[in-house]
Amino acid sequence: MGYILYGDRRSGSSMVELALAEIGAEAEIRPVPIEGEGQLAPDYRRINPMGRLPTLLLPDGTVVTESAAILLTLEARHPEAGLLPPGADPRRAVALRWMMLAAGELYPCVTRYDYPERFGAAPDSIREAAVAMARGFWRLIEAEARPAPFILGDRLSLADLALAVQSRWMGNEAWMPAHCPGIQGLARAVATRPRLAAAWARHFDLPG
Repeated sequence: MGYILYGDRRSGSSMVELALAEIGAEAEIRPVPIEGEGQLAPDYRRINPMGRLPTLLLPDGTVVTESAAILLTLEARHPEAGLLPPGADPRRAVALRWMMLAAGELYPCVTRYDYPERFGAAPDSIREAAVAMARGFWRLIEAEARPAPFILGDRLSLADLALAVQSRWMGNEAWMPAHCPGIQGLARAVATRPRLAAAWARHFDLPG
């Protein structure tokens, strides 16, 4: 059995598809439509009890959930792809810093934006607060990471895949060019990378 990826268009599974494309590894894509809350269906929750996307099944049947965990698992299984610098290289720590900020800080904002009713009785206010918080993080990444075009300069890393995908959510496709041109350039560099272009096009428009 090869890799099996459960996901949907424009969801967190897109960054996993990008990683698989960069590696050159094939995967069976099993669609789980978020619009119909397919991620909450009993059959899917037997695989991922959290009811979230993505989920990756490894060839031996091991279940891996959480986008960051999946990306790091793929990096460990395919070191030849160079998805991160090796362990002692300080650039690895730099990439992981921004990748984990995306996972730990931006993702919760996305959840509150997409499902504000889960977090209180004032969904509009919750959504507005999530956008404001997320955009604060984006400005921080823009100023401190200074992508050129990637987080590690001309070297692609897992951080770039995570940030490029998340930069397309929460209305950021319209907001990003004027406010975080470095992040917009990072997304464009990911989208136009020859190995990644087809996978990107399955989920997102080409960044301007």
